Amino acid sequence: MSANTTSTKGRVLLAYSGGLDTSCILAWLIEQGYEVMCYMANVGQEEDFDAAVIKAKGCGATKVFVEDLQREFVEELIYPAVQANTIYEGVYLLGTSLARPVIARRQMEIAARENCQYVSHGCTGKGNDQVRFELAYYALKPDIKVIAPWRIPAFYERFQGRKDLLAFAAEKSIPVVQTAAKPWSTDENLFHISYEAGILEDPDVTPPKDMWKLTVDPEDAPNTPERITIEFEQGKPVKVINASQKKEVTGGLEIFLYLNQLARQNGIGRLDIVENRFIGIKSRGCYETPAGTILRVAHMDLEGLTLDRQVRNMRDQFVTPQYSNLLYNGQYFSPEAEFLLAAIAASQKTVNGEVRLKLYKGNVIVEGRSSKTNNLYDMEESSMDVQGGFSPVDSEGFIKIQSIRLKKWGLNKKLI
Repeated sequence: MSANTTSTKGRVLLAYSGGLDTSCILAWLIEQGYEVMCYMANVGQEEDFDAAVIKAKGCGATKVFVEDLQREFVEELIYPAVQANTIYEGVYLLGTSLARPVIARRQMEIAARENCQYVSHGCTGKGNDQVRFELAYYALKPDIKVIAPWRIPAFYERFQGRKDLLAFAAEKSIPVVQTAAKPWSTDENLFHISYEAGILEDPDVTPPKDMWKLTVDPEDAPNTPERITIEFEQGKPVKVINASQKKEVTGGLEIFLYLNQLARQNGIGRLDIVENRFIGIKSRGCYETPAGTILRVAHMDLEGLTLDRQVRNMRDQFVTPQYSNLLYNGQYFSPEAEFLLAAIAASQKTVNGEVRLKLYKGNVIVEGRSSKTNNLYDMEESSMDVQGGFSPVDSEGFIKIQSIRLKKWGLNKKLI
């Protein structure tokens, strides 16, 4: 296919993956009369970007942009999520959600620079990602026009399945790489990989062993534990020490890549859940989040030593669940996100220290923690053997005050 130079409908910047769906969307948009440019974000997924660029240009894209966003992904999105202990519905570490803001932001920057009147994506009409991308688009450039083919009847009625897409690809001379079919779909980035659809739509089907891509099966992980120390400053990791390897790693991206390597080798980070999508549908998903799982365990443990009780209580009750839901629902570019991010940063000023960990067969086990600057733990004060400046007599008055309202409640209830 040759590039379309006679389009009349305007210029579109398409978020392009190089796969069948977005390649067909690219050709379809050109068929509809648009000039189409393609944008690919490198957020750590395993992808042959050079081959994808060649493919996009062969399909008619006038320009193709490949942007390496790994470092800003880690430093701007992942590490604040670690600081907040973000988690959705108590189990999901938000790997897909976390990548969307940096991807959408760069797409809008390029769209503005290249004078694109439209942006487009390949998200389905039932999923969360359409919401995440489009809310970001509109927040960043309120006058942008969005083309979402999987919500346009003329598109989804024409392409009702893979068979229709393959026929269109053949008609338009779009190369299709023949690989062994996997009966599920995936989304991968530096933080995690997700698996859904296909055979996984039955929540009682056990994922096959060969599905998992990033981590070794915990049963097959090394029999010798891996021991590391993670140093945090203001709730963010700044150094990883592996004494057995005589290795020290610094730098935001470099630390994350190294923890990913260790976690993958030791079978850490697998998850299989049924979650509630923002649009109201329940979804079964399987995830691998290697480094994120290690960092969550280490960070939460260090907070026990260094974070004030009331600050932690308020953060856990309000900031963490609100920020987690905000990320999941695609509202990162919002006034409430600005507010919550400021609160997260403020809560982490004292979270400085080191955590010693044992990585073993899918488990992250804390073996010790210390802080030279913000240790709120007093050994003598907490000791059962010495008073350490705490008078046990003081507890009597504390109990009396706390019991006042309970006595009145008990009189009324007549429990005994």
